[in-house]
Amino acid sequence: MARKSKAVKPIYRNIDDWRELLKESTEKIGTYKPEFDAVIETLADILARRDAALNVFYNEQGGKVVIEHVNKFGASNLDRNPVCRVIDDLNGQALTYWRELGLTPKGLRAINEQAIGQAKAQGLGAIISDLMQE
Repeated sequence: MARKSKAVKPIYRNIDDWRELLKESTEKIGTYKPEFDAVIETLADILARRDAALNVFYNEQGGKVVIEHVNKFGASNLDRNPVCRVIDDLNGQALTYWRELGLTPKGLRAINEQAIGQAKAQGLGAIISDLMQE
């Protein structure tokens, strides 16, 4: 007997939820600084707008990726759902901010490499400074 799959209801967060989640995530991985609050706010806004678009896409449009469009001449054509385009654009924007905050493997690696490079430069600078004072 085949098992019926249960539909998973997507989780939609508002801007306050996203702001809190992003701040907690950056604190957890050690990349949070108060100077990043504006970036976190921007990303939270993008993600909240994306979630609103997802809500429209699934709950109001039935998750249809392709819709029928009637042009000004009355011809009917299949076209990609404009809400899908909005969701893709917002996801692309969000990815840039995720990376800047170190919330992707690539972004975190870049932040860690930069921190290691600065520590090495400071260490070498201290050694050179000590040698010059002698």
